[in-house]
Amino acid sequence: MAEDMERLQSILFDLDGTLTDPKEGITKSVEYALGKFNIAVEHPDLLLPYIGPPLYDSFMEIQGFTAERAAQAVEFYRERYSTLGMFENAVIPGIPELLEELQGRGFDLYVATSKPTVFAEEIIRHYGLDQYFRHVAGSNLDGTRSKKKEVVQYVLDEHQIAAGNAVMIGDREHDIIGARACGVASVGVLIGYGSREELQSAGADYIARNVKEIGDIILHIHEGIVDA
Repeated sequence: MAEDMERLQSILFDLDGTLTDPKEGITKSVEYALGKFNIAVEHPDLLLPYIGPPLYDSFMEIQGFTAERAAQAVEFYRERYSTLGMFENAVIPGIPELLEELQGRGFDLYVATSKPTVFAEEIIRHYGLDQYFRHVAGSNLDGTRSKKKEVVQYVLDEHQIAAGNAVMIGDREHDIIGARACGVASVGVLIGYGSREELQSAGADYIARNVKEIGDIILHIHEGIVDA
């Protein structure tokens, strides 16, 4: 648990796998990029590990690309994703209602994603979620600020948020590790692409099995109940 948890006020949400299900758009765009290197993919589901982590890192770690090839793969990926892939997406059921409830209770909501800010902002607007968030923060197109730790810290710094007043919600280990590195409590969610084992191993303070439990956990933290 993040130390010295104070009154919870600020809630940071990951985007892919937490607010929306981006499976089709991301996997098809990765497949498109790999095709540029004459690499065939037997089934799009084999590309699910690409959902969540910084894309550049994934092309190196999953595909074994050199830094140069990974950078080129990201460019190929964006050729398809920027025009088509980002809209092959869907809001996870129950998320709009959760955001509305949290906003109505006075919480400040933010998006903290490794996805480039320009894409994240367009997705949030496209699906009508922009009304709930004070700030949509992501990475830069040049690859900087792509680590989740950097994005979380950026949100904290930009809005003068104390780490003890915030919580990070996400579906992959990168969300949990990034939050912990900033001293922020974390809720791992099982509505996306990370397993309970992955999230627990990363050190998630709480695990939410569904959207309702996200809201329940946030209220428990807010009320000072830390033994979920």
